[in-house]
Amino acid sequence: MERHAVWEFTDDRGHVAAAGDVPLRVVAYIQAGATLWDHGIRPVGIFGSFHDGDAADPAKAGTLPLGEVRYLGSGADLGLEAVLAAEPDLVVAVTYGGGQVYGVDPDVAKHLEEHVPVVVVDVGQGRSLTAVRERFAGLARSLGARDRDGTELERAMRDLEQAAQDNPGRVLALSPGGPDSVHLARPAKWPDLSALTALGVRTVEPPQGPGANWNTAGWAQAAALTPDIVLVDSRANAAAHEQYAANPHWLQVAAGARLLPWNPELPASESAHARFFAQVTGALRDT
Repeated sequence: MERHAVWEFTDDRGHVAAAGDVPLRVVAYIQAGATLWDHGIRPVGIFGSFHDGDAADPAKAGTLPLGEVRYLGSGADLGLEAVLAAEPDLVVAVTYGGGQVYGVDPDVAKHLEEHVPVVVVDVGQGRSLTAVRERFAGLARSLGARDRDGTELERAMRDLEQAAQDNPGRVLALSPGGPDSVHLARPAKWPDLSALTALGVRTVEPPQGPGANWNTAGWAQAAALTPDIVLVDSRANAAAHEQYAANPHWLQVAAGARLLPWNPELPASESAHARFFAQVTGALRDT
């Protein structure tokens, strides 16, 4: 007798993931895993991207307890066998558009879906922070999570909006590239930075040039933008501070601005977004 699915979820590719029972064993990309954790769902395994190494990047993990969740690998080192060995009922991944599963070899992703349901959530530039957050909230509800009341996030948004009115500091987001280069974020291409702009924060737009999400430039160009607050990519794949610490233009940036760590792959939960907004609020009030 054919068993009908009791759990279904249509992902951002338009694919329907289905299972005979509500999935309990979830393997997820680290950003998705951190998001589900904030909803009270503990993944049995997480994986990284082609930018990651043989250990989970704590900057991406949010409040996810990395010591308690199995890390399955990243990029080319993430094989089908490693994922299936965790015995998942569901795999949750992300995409930056086009439906391609981010951080997973296309051949691995293809064969993975032959063994286990896969849900892919679009976190790319075409989505607002609210839309991404609501998609993950819907997925979490389908897995048994309770809705959050939203009070913390609403308060954080009001506080940020007021701080932006009272303290019009200019916010630049960047990812260090090395001793002589830096990637300057285009605010409209990042859901979290776009959300800051929508709340009245004066986000800094880098010069026109190649690169959809970033303008890759020298540290002199970053200094010339004279930001009051700098969001500095804190992920492991960004250049380490010691690589550019002696650059005179970086020193100029650091002397003139409040520096905040920034995770461009922010967990898509109310609590993570509230923390991000509160961090920027505090920096604005200190300018």
